[in-house]
Amino acid sequence: MATKVEHPTLEERRARGLEARTRAMTDSHAGWKPAADRPDPVALIEEQNLRRDADLVPVRHGRMMASPFTFYRGAAKIMAADLAETPTAGLQVQLCGDAHLSNFGVFASPERNLVFDINDFDETLPGPFEYDVKRLAASLMVAAQNNGCSESDARAITKASVTSYRETMAEFAAIKTLDVWYAHLAEDQIRQSVAAFLSGADGKGKDKDKGSKKGKSKGSGEQDSMSGMTPKQAKEAQKRFAKNAQKAHSRNSDQALSKLGEEVDGRYRIASVPPVIVPARELHTTYGVQPEELEEVVFSLFRDYRSTLRLDLRRLLERFEVVDWARKVVGVGSVGTRAFVVLLQGRDGGDPLFLQVKEATRSVLEGTLRKSAFKQPGERVVQGQRLMQASSDIFLGWSKGVQADRYFYWRQLRDMKGSALVELLAPAELAFYGRTCGWTLARAHARSGDAVSIAAYLGEDDAFDKSITDFSERYAAQNDQDFADFAKAISSNRIAAIQDI
Repeated sequence: MATKVEHPTLEERRARGLEARTRAMTDSHAGWKPAADRPDPVALIEEQNLRRDADLVPVRHGRMMASPFTFYRGAAKIMAADLAETPTAGLQVQLCGDAHLSNFGVFASPERNLVFDINDFDETLPGPFEYDVKRLAASLMVAAQNNGCSESDARAITKASVTSYRETMAEFAAIKTLDVWYAHLAEDQIRQSVAAFLSGADGKGKDKDKGSKKGKSKGSGEQDSMSGMTPKQAKEAQKRFAKNAQKAHSRNSDQALSKLGEEVDGRYRIASVPPVIVPARELHTTYGVQPEELEEVVFSLFRDYRSTLRLDLRRLLERFEVVDWARKVVGVGSVGTRAFVVLLQGRDGGDPLFLQVKEATRSVLEGTLRKSAFKQPGERVVQGQRLMQASSDIFLGWSKGVQADRYFYWRQLRDMKGSALVELLAPAELAFYGRTCGWTLARAHARSGDAVSIAAYLGEDDAFDKSITDFSERYAAQNDQDFADFAKAISSNRIAAIQDI
């Protein structure tokens, strides 16, 4: 029997948001301190490593060792434990679960348009909206400090992102339900936002409008223009954006074939580049299973995955045959979880399709929040992604692994995907990017949560913004300490690390 859906009035929804302040005032997020019984951060990482491929665990450590920011990217489980002790207003949304800066980016919509959105949902779970806001804001603070920004600039960059979230949520609270659902940030809007941002540059490299809002429209995704760049820097940034957009358009299965494939005896296969890419023909030494058994495994997974797609997309995928597959190392936090790429072909070898298969485990938030309603972690990831994204990959689906307690989700490998190189962003660019991510996160939360209640809770002043900024500064300091402890664990040989892979 279907659950009855309640439909409170606008006044009741606003009242719910205001009442939430009795549980957590907007300034209550400031003053964060680690719990007295806070778990050892290195132990939490070691705990995650237990179910990962042992030969890749040192690679994961090496990538996290690159900087405090890369450590932060891989430390979602550590922060999940810390967030469990923070105040929340009781307003639930579908969480990304790991909303740091590098988990935002561009990719292709089904209509083949470039869109900007959250692009990683390994940890997605329903929960308090503050969790994602704090994860995003703290990542900005860590990135700003890592990039050499001054203390005042780091605080301003972080606060601007939270302000963007709050103001955007207020905009979505004031528009129609379907307008919220259809809102997205497309390529032409991104270009307009970048142009407006860069127009703030003057000959002295100072901000002319001192933070005034320009070119802002409801639901458009356009952000404030606080450039703080010289005309020359602005011109270089414009060229860099155009180049990156062009590069994203070129990232498809054809390009992936040229990078990852090789032609042998007239047929394409995936080239071997261990340990980053290990083709199926070599994986038997890793998993202790014969090649023919591995082949049956991947075909079984593929059939299960295909059954989770919509009927028309299932028919489309049936026109492609599996040609080869390989284990492929991905990201920072995901290194060591099982991840594969599958090469398929349509009419012939010149008609490739690359799919990525990523292992889905329990969300790091499930120890803090209620257990997922989905027994299959792959379905948890897929359903959470569909709920939060304005536009999702047509080939997004899931399957169960052959081994007990192994689950996967599937998607296209390089479907015009691209992300900012956060470590290379100048302060003004980082501020712009942070505001864009704040807008995007608010839109994602407004799809699954009650924008009216959340907006009422956040209010019109900047108390929440200041409070989250204070939290972020304190958490960035804790991240530095955790990073130092992690480095010490490596130097003392408690854990192994392989860098530059």
